[in-house]
Amino acid sequence: MSSPQEDFNLHNIAKAQFDKAVPFTTKLEGWRGLAEWLFQPERIIKVTLPVEMDDGYVHTFTGFRVLHDTSRGPGKGGFRFHPSVAEDEVKALATWMTWKCALVDVPFGGAKGGVRCDPTTISWREKRRITRRYIAALGDNIGPHTDIPAPDLYTDAQTMAWVYDTYSMLHPGKNNLAVVTGKPLDLGGSEGREAATASGLLLVIEHMIAVGALPPLNGLSGVTVAIQGFGNVGGHCARLFHNAGAVVVAVSDRHGGVYDPNGLDVTRLGAHLAETGSVVHFPGTESLAVGEVLEAPCDLLVPAAIETQITAENAPRIQAAVVVEGANGPTTPGADEILRDRGITVVPDILANTGGVVVSYFEWVQNLANKSWPAAEVGRLLEEKMRCATDVVLATRAGLLDGFARYQEAWTAVRENDPPLPPPTLRTAAHVAALERCRRATESRGIWP
Repeated sequence: MSSPQEDFNLHNIAKAQFDKAVPFTTKLEGWRGLAEWLFQPERIIKVTLPVEMDDGYVHTFTGFRVLHDTSRGPGKGGFRFHPSVAEDEVKALATWMTWKCALVDVPFGGAKGGVRCDPTTISWREKRRITRRYIAALGDNIGPHTDIPAPDLYTDAQTMAWVYDTYSMLHPGKNNLAVVTGKPLDLGGSEGREAATASGLLLVIEHMIAVGALPPLNGLSGVTVAIQGFGNVGGHCARLFHNAGAVVVAVSDRHGGVYDPNGLDVTRLGAHLAETGSVVHFPGTESLAVGEVLEAPCDLLVPAAIETQITAENAPRIQAAVVVEGANGPTTPGADEILRDRGITVVPDILANTGGVVVSYFEWVQNLANKSWPAAEVGRLLEEKMRCATDVVLATRAGLLDGFARYQEAWTAVRENDPPLPPPTLRTAAHVAALERCRRATESRGIWP
């Protein structure tokens, strides 16, 4: 069981991460309340969705869409189908999207949405009706220059095709392709979008290894990897790390996990999943309970499932040298402190899993220009963005460490009764870099009117 002292509210977790970065950002804390403005969402929408189900009964669903920040451009962020969807969850995810977009320097702000439902119990037709009703209810609160959705948990390219079609029916006679990203290729989707999050994650790790930022690792050849989640992100991560020479020793899904210290045959495992619906009982492997994959012996751990999976309760048992966050918010603040004190490097979500929004940006640009880029061009531009963002985070952390004594002195002078300022981690550095970009954009624009 997880520690009862921890706060698992995602919006509170996002605020805790934000608060750790604020003391390191120039001007932000004392600039007339700008810190509060940058954290609070600009718009929160809650919609009630009556949907006729396959049995003829009408079921009422609840949906949300949060637009967090538009200082650098229109909102951008996925929407999900999941039983846990709630206002605070969506607010946190939208907030993290703002920092991601700023960090990789794409002209978007953060947004996020979702419908509270159990996607494992609804039919394909019901999912289509829910999607159409949700998009119709949002109306002009989404749009190519307003707020652009994308896939997330239990939504995919087909779901995005329904989003595009619904919006297009309500806005005839216009180029509406750019209203949503993650679409099928035949509807203006981009090459490389499906694997973009995993591809970006691998690029970040390869670059950090190349510049010596992950001292335990000298290269990916022979590095052991455990991955929580075998869906879009986790499945592609397993394939890409395997192709890069790493040894994938453990994976899991919502039913359980499998472990083989000699390495899993990723291709056969994928076929097993397609045939049985789970990675569980893959021949020749040791079975793991749900969550045990996080504690498997490995060099590199990739939590790529859902939020708050690494907690203060299980963080002492993590055996990886490096944790790379493929999911959003998989590590609680309490676990962050424990991993930091144990010398385990955490590559944060707002850097590691931004490949998806980067290629979504490329898709948006292609749609607006009525063009299509080849896969090689998308891959080249993605690599450029991910390497640049990684360099920014590493340089920011180096600068913060160099001036840490000064920051700590300033902190103590105004908050002498508070705990000492903790040393900046990669997560703090990533937040500082993102916040500085949002601050500069907001200051340049001014506060309207």
